[in-house]
Amino acid sequence: MSNVQRLDLGDGVVIETEVSGREGAPWIVLSNSLGSTRAMWRPQLDLLEGAFRVLRYDTRGHGGSSTPPPPYSLDALVGDAVAVMDAHGIEKATFMGLSMGGMTALGLGLAHPERVTKAICCAARADAPPPFVQSWIDRIAMIEKGGIEAIWEGTLGRWLTAETQGSAPDLVAELKAGFLKTTAEGYRGCAEALKKLDYLKDLPRFTVPILFVSGAQDMASPPAAMRRMADETPGSGYAEIPAAAHILNCDNPDTFNRVIAEFLGI
Repeated sequence: MSNVQRLDLGDGVVIETEVSGREGAPWIVLSNSLGSTRAMWRPQLDLLEGAFRVLRYDTRGHGGSSTPPPPYSLDALVGDAVAVMDAHGIEKATFMGLSMGGMTALGLGLAHPERVTKAICCAARADAPPPFVQSWIDRIAMIEKGGIEAIWEGTLGRWLTAETQGSAPDLVAELKAGFLKTTAEGYRGCAEALKKLDYLKDLPRFTVPILFVSGAQDMASPPAAMRRMADETPGSGYAEIPAAAHILNCDNPDTFNRVIAEFLGI
């Protein structure tokens, strides 16, 4: 059984959370990518719920959460994560995030290392080079003209390999449904935060045990960028998931689950 709650964090921020898994077990918190919802972690629930108390939440502007006025900042997204943990009485947890959620994991580990047992940073970047920034400018312009659905096809092409797109129509439909729950203002607000991404210089002082996980076919957060992140982070681990693009936990869930299970010791 899962428990869904809507937490009022103040200043127009209401975050929808869902808790499942073993009562009394250590906590793991899961943070979604830009344009998805907490439902993106469904392929990991059977694995994680046997060993953890699992907290998933929809980032502001996504899913069942509210859309406070943009722009947002990475500090604000990290602050939301801390507030959600506080509301659930979580002093310390493993934190796993993908893309924007992975960047939140980095920010949380840097600003609040005492709150994080282990971190898993999936399909993310730690810097914002000009082509990365321009990609958000272009997508925001498309949304302003045609709404959030105008960028779905391009997003799907980045999220999943062509093979998965053709063989898993139910997965594609589920991801699209979650994507369309993202508000235009929420997307823009989060994109503005990511345009200012600047964690790479800080990774040498990262003290939390962390695993970086990339998709071999990910164009948004390419393996070379994530290998550099791992190289800059003392004591970190790195894994590359074959036959996977950006949403690698859904694209190749079996391999992904084996990799995180080894890191988590479950």
